[in-house]
Amino acid sequence: MHASPEHSRTRREQTSPSTARAPFGVREAAAAVLTVTVALYIALVAFGNITDFDTNRQFVRHVLAMDTTFRDEDLMWRAVTSRTWQDAAYVAIIVWETAAALVLIAGCWLWLRRDVPRARRTSAAGLLMLLLLFGAGFMAVGGEWFAMWQSEKWNGLDAAIRIVVLSGVSLLTVLATADRPGGVAHPDRSGPSGPGTRPGPG
Repeated sequence: MHASPEHSRTRREQTSPSTARAPFGVREAAAAVLTVTVALYIALVAFGNITDFDTNRQFVRHVLAMDTTFRDEDLMWRAVTSRTWQDAAYVAIIVWETAAALVLIAGCWLWLRRDVPRARRTSAAGLLMLLLLFGAGFMAVGGEWFAMWQSEKWNGLDAAIRIVVLSGVSLLTVLATADRPGGVAHPDRSGPSGPGTRPGPG
């Protein structure tokens, strides 16, 4: 007894859900564009820090030394004056920026291939890395712990806020591509379908 073509097709759809592509619409296109934008930005930032190492090294040194703050005695004990630790912190920042850029570039490639689930996960990971660096690192640790907000010359809070806002909006847009109605039906939700019938929304 041979199975009908319709029955064989239904079995293939149920046993091979990974081969079906997720829908690629306006939300996915917006997520891809924002991922490309942030990836390009942070890649250029990392490249600039590597090729022009000394400029932002001075920024990190002054922020950690707290030498342009109000120099309040109740706060100055937090200062890090060791050049070794200052430079180590700067190198760690560059490494983190480079890693985030590479993750986001991988996300861009996955968006280009329209591999929406993997693109979403990869892009979200890269954007979270930037939120951690510029939100927790620059705004919280640099801005509050090392009182960067008190400095008129060595103050990177405005730039950090811009990156946090851009990364946050991008992350929300990327996550909005999940569980779209009208997409591919989940195998565990689709019932048996006869000739002339089609699975409903997932």
